[in-house]
Amino acid sequence: MAKRPIQKPALPTEADVLAFIQSSAAIVGKREIARHFGLKGGDKIHLKALLRRMEDGGLLAKRQRKLIDRSSLPPVTVLEIIGTDKDGEAYAEPVEWDERQAGKPPHVVIEGGDATPRKGDRVLAKIQPSKDGRYKFRARVIKAISDRSNKVLGVFRVFPGAGARIIPVDKKARHELQVQKGDENGALNGELVEAEITRDRGRGLPSARVRERLGDLADQRNISLIAIHHHGIPNQMPDKVLRESEALKPFQREGRVDLRHVPLITIDPKDARDHDDAVWSELDEATGGCTIIVAIADVAAYVRPGTALDREARIRGNSVYFPDRVVPMLPERISNDLCSLREREDRPALACHMSFDKSGRKTRHRFERIIMRSAAKLSYEEAQAAIDGRTNDKTSTLLDPVLKPLWAAYAILKKGRDARAPLELDLPERKLILDAHGLIERVVTPDRLDAHKLVEEFMIQANVAAAEELENRKIPLLFRIHEQPSEEKVRALAEFLRTVDLSLPLGQVMKPSHFNRLLEQVQGQDYQHLVNEVVLRTQAQAIYSPQNEGHFGLALKRYAHFTSPIRRYADLIVHRALVTALGFGEDGLSTDDIAKLNDTAEMISDAERRAMAAERETVDRLIAAHLSKQTGAIFRGRIGGVVSAGLFVKLDESGADGFVPVSTLGRDYFVYDKTRHALIGERSGDIYQLGDRLEVKLVEATPVSGGMRFEVVSEAREGKPLPRRAVRLSKQTPRKGPKGRRR
Repeated sequence: MAKRPIQKPALPTEADVLAFIQSSAAIVGKREIARHFGLKGGDKIHLKALLRRMEDGGLLAKRQRKLIDRSSLPPVTVLEIIGTDKDGEAYAEPVEWDERQAGKPPHVVIEGGDATPRKGDRVLAKIQPSKDGRYKFRARVIKAISDRSNKVLGVFRVFPGAGARIIPVDKKARHELQVQKGDENGALNGELVEAEITRDRGRGLPSARVRERLGDLADQRNISLIAIHHHGIPNQMPDKVLRESEALKPFQREGRVDLRHVPLITIDPKDARDHDDAVWSELDEATGGCTIIVAIADVAAYVRPGTALDREARIRGNSVYFPDRVVPMLPERISNDLCSLREREDRPALACHMSFDKSGRKTRHRFERIIMRSAAKLSYEEAQAAIDGRTNDKTSTLLDPVLKPLWAAYAILKKGRDARAPLELDLPERKLILDAHGLIERVVTPDRLDAHKLVEEFMIQANVAAAEELENRKIPLLFRIHEQPSEEKVRALAEFLRTVDLSLPLGQVMKPSHFNRLLEQVQGQDYQHLVNEVVLRTQAQAIYSPQNEGHFGLALKRYAHFTSPIRRYADLIVHRALVTALGFGEDGLSTDDIAKLNDTAEMISDAERRAMAAERETVDRLIAAHLSKQTGAIFRGRIGGVVSAGLFVKLDESGADGFVPVSTLGRDYFVYDKTRHALIGERSGDIYQLGDRLEVKLVEATPVSGGMRFEVVSEAREGKPLPRRAVRLSKQTPRKGPKGRRR
């Protein structure tokens, strides 16, 4: 009897893979997909190629080893209620959504609860696939973030002959709002106001009544309110949270090691109000090594699991820093008082003791729960000046016993860092200096001092020690992970480098040292900034995860955030884990903390992205307001981005970003070369490439949106005219739409 041939499993299609990812409650990676479809041997090569095409086409994104439907939503996210459907069910859209990558945002149906949110509300919600054919997702509300059902933030404008209107700051707003006579509440033309919608149906524009005048939009102190409102950042502490913080009693001294005799000092920015880390070091003359203590404010002693304080901190995820204000994760009673390591005041802390040999290799570490008393509060500039020979009354007494040993220890740690070879990008950051009225006085690029590097390296080593301690003891924690760049991004980088006669070795496991060697090659070259920018864009984004994937950028096998619990919830979780692991008390990880660890990782990663976007947008708005009176002025800058529609230009003096439409570049037809990050003239061969220096004229600056429009006034770089075939193909090939579809 002939054997029946073994039937090979059918190879999955893109639709099959997406359906499997969407239906799976567990983490899905390449291995899980292969197992589900029964793929073995050579079929896995087909799967790898399929997944690569789906990533390139925008259908999938990769986070850690997990594949995510690009049109999907994270398990926990912020939603805005859009309205109710014909069945009376509320539905929402995600607040953070990239339409350029994934098309229109999906509608999410809100499951019933004690109170149905109203149109305009923003909620933090847990997302699950919906089995209802009408909606792709359903959501359970975790917490209402802001009640915006009939509220709007906007600029009050008076139009002669047309009355008063409110122009919403939200770019998604479909209409301006009419303000009837008597509903102005004294608002003046150009003021930022919060209004209440009074009529949202019928003919004409919706009507609104001004409820609160927030001040003149020209007053830059009000501009950060726009980002706070747009991103749904909770900036009002609930009364219950404030009551809990005010009722807190001083910390318990029993069971703590007394380190008040050790001259730990804090080194922070000049304007810092909370101080959550202190450092001390001692050299070992016999071995050439050193011992370091990093002491971190013991926030876990005050913020206990399950309290209103804890729930609010988890939702906020982190403090958000604007040029004119801070939206804190914790009430000021905790962040600026009870937990701040104030000069010459007793404070509770967790201390990490670390020993290093003369090569900068950590030989051992241990943790203690301590009482400490900061010997001094110094700024980075103050500490650096003392080391450089410019002491003041405070630092003169600290120089020999405290500061010199710290710098000597840093020299030892730097040897270990150099051997580790973390990624070293040269991309200076801008800082806005405001005057007493909240107006921009100047924009600076602060010097990167050894004092900054010292504190940074001490904190990195303490973070590593925390991750190692908890992983060795098998205690759940949140790792800070940063994956190596995807194969697709590395290939794209290699293709770009060939255009400037550089190469990148492919077909091997990438390490930060590969990128560092490349950056060393271009140092001092005209295209140094260009290569740094493209290497940065090649990197993955760091996130939080209960699973350890290592930190590529820092060249570390394990890493966790431990050193800033006042401003990051991840650090508080790590503190609780250490308390549990080392038997420091009853205020460690709760069973609820452990059960929600995956959700917490998603929440705080999302909150971090939200904060970064809000901070960046606020800086853009502040600079646009600052430059709005200089229309027509000429500025020097550098091309910071190239798309088919034009150029993004970053100004040298202020770091401001603006756009140059391709239609203003001249009469030539410009072709977008994605590989070279450039626009190239069809007939002239003129080139505008990422990183190029040029002069531009400011045509328009819009403070509300933070947008600026420029025109190029300098000459383009000369190049060769494009071959006719390349031009013809660029004109004929239709552009890709959402999800890789052609339109």
